[in-house]
Amino acid sequence: MADTVSYRPKAGEIPTQPGVYRFRDKNRRVLYVGKAKNLRARLSNYFQPLRSLHERTRRMVTTASSVEWTVVGTEYEALQLEYTWIKEFNPPFNVKFRDDKTYPYLAVTLGDRIPRVMITRNRNIKDARYFGPYTKVWAIRETVDLMLKAFPMRSCSDGVYRRAELTGRPCLLGDIGKCAAPCVGRISPEDHKSLAIDFASFMAGNDSGYLRDLNDKMKQAASTMDYESAARHRDAIQALEGVLGKSAVVLPEDVDADVFGIAHDELAAAVTQFLVRGGRVRGVRSWVVDKELDMGLGELVETVVQNAYDGPDAPPREILVPELPDDTAELDEWLTQRRRETPDPSAPRGRLTGRVSLRTAQRGDKAALAQTVEMNAKNALVLYKTRRSSDFVARSKALNDIQDALGMTDAPLRMECYDVSHLSGTNIVASMVVFEDGLPRKDQYRRFSIPESTDDTESIYQVISRRLAYLKETPAAVVETLDEETALDAEGAAGADEVVEDAAERRRRKFSYPPNLLIVDGGQPQVAAAKRALDESGVTGIQLAGIAKRLEEIWLPDSDFPVILPRNSDALFLIQRLRDEAHRFAITYQRARRKRDIGTVLGEIPGLGPSRVKELLKHFGSVAQLRKATPEQIAEVRGVGPRLAAAVYERLADGASAPDAQPQDGQPVDSSR
Repeated sequence: MADTVSYRPKAGEIPTQPGVYRFRDKNRRVLYVGKAKNLRARLSNYFQPLRSLHERTRRMVTTASSVEWTVVGTEYEALQLEYTWIKEFNPPFNVKFRDDKTYPYLAVTLGDRIPRVMITRNRNIKDARYFGPYTKVWAIRETVDLMLKAFPMRSCSDGVYRRAELTGRPCLLGDIGKCAAPCVGRISPEDHKSLAIDFASFMAGNDSGYLRDLNDKMKQAASTMDYESAARHRDAIQALEGVLGKSAVVLPEDVDADVFGIAHDELAAAVTQFLVRGGRVRGVRSWVVDKELDMGLGELVETVVQNAYDGPDAPPREILVPELPDDTAELDEWLTQRRRETPDPSAPRGRLTGRVSLRTAQRGDKAALAQTVEMNAKNALVLYKTRRSSDFVARSKALNDIQDALGMTDAPLRMECYDVSHLSGTNIVASMVVFEDGLPRKDQYRRFSIPESTDDTESIYQVISRRLAYLKETPAAVVETLDEETALDAEGAAGADEVVEDAAERRRRKFSYPPNLLIVDGGQPQVAAAKRALDESGVTGIQLAGIAKRLEEIWLPDSDFPVILPRNSDALFLIQRLRDEAHRFAITYQRARRKRDIGTVLGEIPGLGPSRVKELLKHFGSVAQLRKATPEQIAEVRGVGPRLAAAVYERLADGASAPDAQPQDGQPVDSSR
């Protein structure tokens, strides 16, 4: 492999000023756009020896055929130009946003002569004020219905309005008091527009002032015995309180903020945005980000915030994010400019004022709300992965892409993945998970106990060897390798011999199907160990591969370079999910064995029953802390005296590794038990 690419510019040619750079391919297509405070320092990172680059950065650099840059005066100008070019060129290696749904909004068309309140998914209405987004249309309808009792502005379509003007008769809403009927002159256009501005102002969070004014008007009308007006004000107060009751109070009423939560892994990120106005959650929005190049949370925050306010939404004065990016000051300036450019007829001079501040929540109610938003983002990421894996078209495409990428003759309809888990080299276990047609077959998962092993590669060799042995064994041989636990579980249903034969046949059927693709968690060393086991077994027709977690690269046997699947491809997503499931299954089994082992060891001490074992583990919180404890500290546990504490201490000190090194049956354990 060459040390670097041929188009690398000389160091002296690259300026040290702030600027924006673009990588292009041989067809002049822009592949990636980035910004830098110092162009020379940033671009030199891309032209290091190729073997030292992150795999996905290396793929971008080698795909490109040229790089060009533009010098700007300040870091803020670099931020603006980068944003403009990303929108213009849509580079494939920059972050991709997947907002697969359109949200309903409540809009007030303040730019019209006779403003209208409406429910819409169109965000391009000129001079309209938007509120939301809402997750359900019926929620907006209920809000509008209540609001019209207090602010009876126009909500009818243009056709209905024109027909009322021509006939001189208002629609039903005008007759029942939910519209001031400007169509027939019951209210002037100017007064109606003021009504619409009050409607928008209340929805924007200025609710407490309106409620106080209505309360004062109601009391004043009642004191002058104008009971009809007092009743109208009372009904309006009840309607507005009903609207407020539909949104949760999370912060003080003078707080307007947007709170972002981000959950991400190597391939994707889920973003959740809570819109808090007047201390209440007035809208929630979620979307998914595909990550092509490796990036930290700070870089992701910058891209997410720019995307969130790329439209008619005005940034509030406070934005809470999980981590501040490096160029927070420039991003604050960009957001402030966006806020001041956003038209708002209900604001003084038709524009919003005030600076925007990007912050992280450290403590108090804001930190608690930020944790809630982050939890929603994590759930959204899990839901996105679940829906993506359940899509038949996506699964089929993933299997075909894996077949092409690995050079297989057929699509891998059955895939098995193996992972090894241990605790500092002891208590070694392994897992096998099975996916058929791109979906997990949990009834065919298996767990392995490994009595002794020198390292992970040796563990992989042992597990694969034992797995492949089942592909050659006869039913009689399978009977001999059954562990006692399986046979005893079925006792009582038939004779002992029949039980063993039935259990053996069930296991043989589940375990004797050869996989099309066998995957191990790891890189070249683990793949080499698995290949050694495959060669020694004599089993053929199985494709072998390994997935290295750090770079998400696929390694094949006897290959010097990995197979790189596109970062946002369904193929890589499926293999990653298979690997993660194997890791989860192995960790779960390893933790269960550790818990069982320590309970068994302590239970062997005379005078230490299950209740006292439970008290010991509860007091110290973990087995590791219990092993570190002195006899005096152990004696402090309720029900454990000095003599018993000394016995516990000696037993743990003498046999610290004995429980983890005890030989096991060595056979795969059926996960269904």
